[in-house]
Amino acid sequence: MSGVPTSIHLGPFVFHLYGLGLGIAAYVTYLYSERRMRRADIDTAHFGRYATALIVAGLLGARLANIATNWSYYSGHPARWIAVWQGGLASFGGIALALPVGIILQRRWWPSTQLTAFTDALIPALVAGWALGRVLGPQFMVNGGGHLTTSWFGMHYSGQIGKRVPVPLIQGAEDALLWLLLIRLEAKWVSKAIGALSAVAMIIWGIVRTYDERWLLGEQSHSGSLGVQLAGLALTVAGVVLLWRVQRKHRRHVDSRH
Repeated sequence: MSGVPTSIHLGPFVFHLYGLGLGIAAYVTYLYSERRMRRADIDTAHFGRYATALIVAGLLGARLANIATNWSYYSGHPARWIAVWQGGLASFGGIALALPVGIILQRRWWPSTQLTAFTDALIPALVAGWALGRVLGPQFMVNGGGHLTTSWFGMHYSGQIGKRVPVPLIQGAEDALLWLLLIRLEAKWVSKAIGALSAVAMIIWGIVRTYDERWLLGEQSHSGSLGVQLAGLALTVAGVVLLWRVQRKHRRHVDSRH
């Protein structure tokens, strides 16, 4: 029997904690993102529409990626395609669709704002929201745990037999630590090396997500798991390239002043 509930019943209504938790995390992230944009002197007039577009694109991409990588489960069962309360959102699928949508809309609504300055303002908020979302979302979904374990920290999850590694809680802690690091680095880099904050977040998050997928979830041979690992490594490489470009631009700027 699961030690982690997946829903609450209030009379005739059933609230799936997975979706409820993600909704709370999304709202907190929205408020925090808007606050950070104001601090960075970025106009927030279009931010409501921007955030809505990102959320829709992220959910759609995450769901489509999960369906594509688990086609044997979804094939012939269209009703399962929309049963997101049972889990089934591939984070990198969400990023893959939300990223181009975000870039296109950023250039449309904030053409005078440098893209890396824009991401430096948003990424710490997104990381904080991701940390909250991992704790309030996947922790309460069906099949939310990692591989089997006999360790003291193992937990029972709905739909899974035996004690499991509490991956959502671990990832929530990882993302919270990353957020604290970004806030610490921001004080040093925000006005000196625009884009460095985004690059560090990409590098660390990509490495950690790849590690979690390979060693904690226990699905190394699954096509979806392999896809996540490759996407994590690709994100890390992109972050390294961005950090190199930021540092190179910063050195040129310093040299030009001497």
